[in-house]
Amino acid sequence: QVELVESGGDSVQAGGSLRLSCSATTPPGHVHCMAWFHQTPGNEREGVAAIDDNGRTTYADSVKGRFTSSKDDAKNVLYLQMNNLTPDDSAMYYCAAERGTYVADPLDSSEYTYWGQGTQVAVSS
Repeated sequence: QVELVESGGDSVQAGGSLRLSCSATTPPGHVHCMAWFHQTPGNEREGVAAIDDNGRTTYADSVKGRFTSSKDDAKNVLYLQMNNLTPDDSAMYYCAAERGTYVADPLDSSEYTYWGQGTQVAVSS
């Protein structure tokens, strides 16, 4: 019964920044592993960034050095700071969560049970 609420998607110029947020509203305090995925029409969802209860992060190669994932564990709020955006970053971004404390592959969509509604990111040249 976890509900994920996302925000922060927008249209920006290349080189700009956005911060996405995702909160687990129900039940609070019962989500341990959270991640961001993105998807473009006709393609599968791809893992972008993930963070566990210990604060360990995992990033896709395409975003390393540009994106930073962080989490407020007490509030079950996930953030994705996206810097130096490029048009290739344009996609629908989804927040995902799992009640368990461990996932074998943090960037594998099948690891996660709960999903947000998605927030659109559009980066223009």
